[in-house]
Amino acid sequence: MFYLLEDGFEVQLLNARHMRNVPGRKTDVADSEWIAKLIEHGLIRASFVPPEPIRQLRDLTRYRTVVVRERVREAQRLEKLLEDAGIKLSAVVSDILGKSARAMLEALVAGERRPQVLAELALGSMRGKKPLLAEALTGRFGAHHAFLVRAKLDRVDEADAMIARLNRQIETHAGGSLSSSDHPARRDTRDQHPRRGGDRGRDRCGHVPVSHRGTPGLLGRDVSRQRRVRRAPQIWHHSAR
Repeated sequence: MFYLLEDGFEVQLLNARHMRNVPGRKTDVADSEWIAKLIEHGLIRASFVPPEPIRQLRDLTRYRTVVVRERVREAQRLEKLLEDAGIKLSAVVSDILGKSARAMLEALVAGERRPQVLAELALGSMRGKKPLLAEALTGRFGAHHAFLVRAKLDRVDEADAMIARLNRQIETHAGGSLSSSDHPARRDTRDQHPRRGGDRGRDRCGHVPVSHRGTPGLLGRDVSRQRRVRRAPQIWHHSAR
C-alpha cells in the first residue's frame, strides 16, 4: 500500500510501539484521528523507508547474497561427494573449485582414473604437491560419482554466471539510480529534519562494493543501511493531588 500511494501522497510509515508510548486513549474507533493528531503535533516520527532506487538495489544485492550462499552449499556438497568416493582432494588444495582442482575433477568426470595422470594437471605452486595429490586422488571414483560431480559443477557454473549478471546489474543500477533525486514529497519532509540525516544517508549509499573475482564473495554490507529509529520524546504529566 505504501508503494502504491507514495507517488501521489506524502506517506509515512509509523511504528506502533512509538504510538503506544505516547499517553492517550487509542482505540480502533478513534485510531485514525488519534494518529493524525500525534503526527500534527510532532509526537512521533516516521520510520525510514528507502527510496525506490535504493529498494531496487537492495533487492539485487540480497538476491546476489542468496546465490552466493547457494554456491557455497553446492561446493560443500561436492566436497562431501568426493570424500564418499575416497577422493581427499580438499586435504591438499585449499579450493576444490580452483583451476588445478577443477581440471582434475573434469578429468575424473571424463573417465580418467589414474592418480599420477590426474596429479600432472596441477598448475603453478600445486605442482610441488604432485605426490600428495596422487595419494589424495586414489579412491573408488565411479560412473555414479562422475554423474553427480558433473551435475554439481554445472550448478556451480550456473551460480557463477548469475553472480556475474547480478554484478553487472548492480554496477549499472548503482551508477544511475543512486544519483537520481528521491520523490519530492519524501525528500522535502526528510531534509527539513537535520537530525534524520537526509542527504548524509544518501551519501553513504553512493558506493557499492562489488567483487570482480572469479569466485565473488558476499557484499560487505547491504546498500541500504538501516537507520536507527529514535523513540518519541517522553512527555511528563504532573497531576494535581
